[in-house]
Amino acid sequence: MHLLGDLIQWIIRVVGDLGYPGIFIMMLLESSFFPFPSEVVMIPAGYLAYRGEMSMVAAIAMGIAGSLAGALVNYYLAVWLGRPFLERYGRYLFLPPEKLHRVERFFRDHGEISTFVGRLITVVRQYISFPAGLARMPLSHFLLYTGLGAGLWVAVLAAIGYVAAGNETLIRNYSREATVALLALCVTLVTAYVLRHRRRARRAAR
Repeated sequence: MHLLGDLIQWIIRVVGDLGYPGIFIMMLLESSFFPFPSEVVMIPAGYLAYRGEMSMVAAIAMGIAGSLAGALVNYYLAVWLGRPFLERYGRYLFLPPEKLHRVERFFRDHGEISTFVGRLITVVRQYISFPAGLARMPLSHFLLYTGLGAGLWVAVLAAIGYVAAGNETLIRNYSREATVALLALCVTLVTAYVLRHRRRARRAAR
């Protein structure tokens, strides 16, 4: 059965051959500094679960574990290398020291919501771990909010693969609808967070 072209057929074979470790490794790479679409991993994994060749729960668990591992790679790269590098070369990347300090201060104040929402946005999800590492976000908080965001994203993709059952048109439609729904969720969460933060600031000012 044709599923999203030759590339996805190849991914399905790789996931099928490597099994759960394959999901872990590819999601680790997707979540670190070798980004490629997580859709090409988790949607085929959901499809294999539909065919009875994988456990849906185990596939999602390995997807989350791989996402967390990749996020930790970026987090610790930022912890160990990020600040010295940016302090020396940041001005050439339009990130002079004063702007770097503002980024760190913002993430210290709003790191949890930024991490969770960032994991639901394409492209951002691969790099949201860097500011978390630069700001030395507490590791327990980083893992919690990364896991929540990654878990929601991975579960949605696997569900699309399962429900679409290999139908390319349904996969495209469901993926588009899921992207819109998650963006709406992000806007709602950020709006609620901002309003709550402003109310707290007004109370503190009084």
